[in-house]
Parts: sequence; C-alpha cells; structure tokens
Amino acid sequence: MTNNLLIFKRTIILFFMILSFNSIKAQFSENNAIYYSDGLNFGNYFGVDLNLNYVYKEKYSFKIGYIYDMRKPKSRPDDYSSGLAKALLFGTENPHDLMETYQFALGKIYNLNENGTIRFNLSLGLGYTIIKEPENWQKIENASLIGENYTWDYKRQNTISLIINPKIEFPFTTVYGVTISPMVQINKDRTYFGIGVGQMIGILRKRKN
Repeated sequence: MTNNLLIFKRTIILFFMILSFNSIKAQFSENNAIYYSDGLNFGNYFGVDLNLNYVYKEKYSFKIGYIYDMRKPKSRPDDYSSGLAKALLFGTENPHDLMETYQFALGKIYNLNENGTIRFNLSLGLGYTIIKEPENWQKIENASLIGENYTWDYKRQNTISLIINPKIEFPFTTVYGVTISPMVQINKDRTYFGIGVGQMIGILRKRKN
C-alpha cells in the first residue's frame, strides 16, 4: 500500500507544480482546472483515495485515481491474537480484507452558487480492483506472547468495478478546497459503500470578478 500511494501522490503533485507557475496558470485556468485530491473513506471498509482531476469550462470532469480500502477479515478466527510485536504497530500489520482499485471516471459539474465556491460533481466510472483476503488459517500451538498465534495465506482476485462517486466540492479559493463524497463501489465479488471527506489542491476554478 505505502509504495503505491507514495508513487501516485508524488507523480500528480509534480504535475500540479509544473502547471502552477503564474504565467501558465493565468492562461490555463480560464477554461480548464486541474488539481490533486485525496480523502479518507468511511463505510463497510475504511481507506483512502488519491486522484488527479481535470475540469473543462466548469462543466465536465475527468479523473484518474487510486483507492485503497481495508476491513477486519470476515474469516478471522475469534481467538486470533497479533502478539505484542504487531500490537505496537496499532494493528497496521495485521491481516485485513483488502481492496485496491485503479479508477477512471467522467462527471458533470453543477455550480450551486454564483461564485462557484459550492458545486456538485456527479461522477461515474470504472475501476480495476484487486481483492486480497486471508484464508487457510492455521493455529500455532504454544505461540509466544510476542508473535501471532495463527498463520494464513492471502487469496487474490481481480475484477472490474462500477464506481458511483458524487461529490459536493467547496473550492473556497482558486487553489484550495474540501470535499464530501458518498461512494458506492460494486463488483461481482464485493461491494463498498460509505462516505469520504477530503481536500483539493491545484487550479480549481477561474477567478471570479
């Protein structure tokens, strides 16, 4: 997870920095907006999403992104213990049900006020989803307090997801804003539903007189 998130985030931040020079921004932002967004997702999974967004004439949107969600494994034995070593890492290294999705989406923008500081982005897209879930739990007899008391294997599946992700966006300034975004991610194996809160950084909208 860490490597994928860092690579994606560094790439789109670098792209944003190139477009952020004032001479380029003044000309580009008249009909175009391009920005980085990220957020936390809360629902039947918990996770993060990172996106590169493009908006044309404050009417049409396009985004590419990466979503990482996790939850407590449905198959985990009731008496599973991570041991003291992993407990010190606050459970981040424990086995989880995982969903990673690489997505692209199209949307329609509706401005909800004259200044463009509140807008509705109706977004619909597809994603390539990787599902990883632990299975084959084997109990370790006489396990120590430091280590785990079970071993397991990860089962991996790949599938295509439909992603419904309308957003209420608040571009308070031309370069920074926040978002609230319900999300439903549907595929033949799993369904995610929840709500996200996040931020936007970049060229968000043209300056209003």
